[in-house]
Amino acid sequence: MNKKIVIVGAGVAGINAATKLVDNRYPGHLITIIDKGNDPINRLPEEVMTGMLGAGGWSDGKLTYHTAIGGQLAKYCGEDKAMELMKEVVDNFTRFHPKPDEIFMSDPQEEPEFIKPYFGLRMFPVWHIGSNYLHEIAKAWYQYLVDKGVKFAWNVEIDEIDFKGQMVIGKQGKTAMLPYDELIFAVGKSGIDFAQSLSNNYKLPTEPKSVQIGVRYEAPQKYFQKLIDISYDFKLYQKFDNVSLRSFCTNNNAAYVAVEETYGDITYNGHAKKGEEYRNNMTNFGILMEIKGIENPFEWSRDVVNKLQFGGKGLYYSPSRIVSKTSEGTDVTAFQIDNLDGVRNTMNGYFEYIENFIDQMNKVFNFGDDWGIYVPEVKYLSPEPLVNYNDLSLTEYPNVHFVGDALSARGITVSGAHGIYVAESLLK
Repeated sequence: MNKKIVIVGAGVAGINAATKLVDNRYPGHLITIIDKGNDPINRLPEEVMTGMLGAGGWSDGKLTYHTAIGGQLAKYCGEDKAMELMKEVVDNFTRFHPKPDEIFMSDPQEEPEFIKPYFGLRMFPVWHIGSNYLHEIAKAWYQYLVDKGVKFAWNVEIDEIDFKGQMVIGKQGKTAMLPYDELIFAVGKSGIDFAQSLSNNYKLPTEPKSVQIGVRYEAPQKYFQKLIDISYDFKLYQKFDNVSLRSFCTNNNAAYVAVEETYGDITYNGHAKKGEEYRNNMTNFGILMEIKGIENPFEWSRDVVNKLQFGGKGLYYSPSRIVSKTSEGTDVTAFQIDNLDGVRNTMNGYFEYIENFIDQMNKVFNFGDDWGIYVPEVKYLSPEPLVNYNDLSLTEYPNVHFVGDALSARGITVSGAHGIYVAESLLK
């Protein structure tokens, strides 16, 4: 246990990896975690994309518990091991929770008849941590790792990683060079550009990932209550020849649209507050298309998202509503459009699938014109580097491990499980 371990990214993948290591008596002073965001004490609530516990661990807090959701974890380690790893992520959030008795799990068992003619309904357990507790969890978790001797470098953006010389190179006023014996590359969505540049520079063998693009939908919760009572974080889906659609990341009661900035473009997500003072009786969720067969899917997605902007804002459309408020009481950053013609043209005909999805929902939930969409919501999945299944190391660099978004994970639980899986391999 004398190897220097550098973790690039303090999101759920990197933090769970470090926790697994020190829990098993790995010397904390040999672990350094680098992140371009702030520590959880100085991180502002609106700093969603970077910092301790990443985006999901700072603003979402719903932990899905099934191998069919969030990426291909079971591909690497098998079904039983994947479930074990994901449960360990849930346990870590629980141990640092100030009120663990308020965590609850939804576990719908039967697809309702009123859904079946129009949608499939994916049913699996979801642990609800509570988004209003995430910042306290992050602070307690951070203090635990600091007490174990783990070193953190905040507000440091990495410029380069020398895989051959085993050196992480960043800039913070002056050039910083940090050697490593083992590297865990755990950047989140905001680091995908960097991951892509490393892949290109080192000519890493990769496999392409499908386009994943859509909108953030919102409407008064009353229309969806009959489904929420069955499945709190419901996931509707439809499948066609080369396009599949799903709803995901459902927020209820005090549901607010969240603005993200990715590669300089505005995109949308959502979150929910606890506490009656935040209640707005709204529901929001993503409607995401996975499109197969597009050449250069990553580049195609980025081009489309760049065109779905106006004056530095994303777009909002509703037949009857206006742009909603954030949880802080300000208008959501969006430019309201009066028709969808430009969106249809930009998405090259694929937007009709989303319009059909909304029309089909209207037949089930009868919300009429009382809805709105924020455009776009996107999951950038750059080509996935090929890794060794036993430790998620690059096939050509066995001491470099890709985890989380860098390995096409989608969600808190799978990303955290990646980190734990790598840490276990380093402990052997």
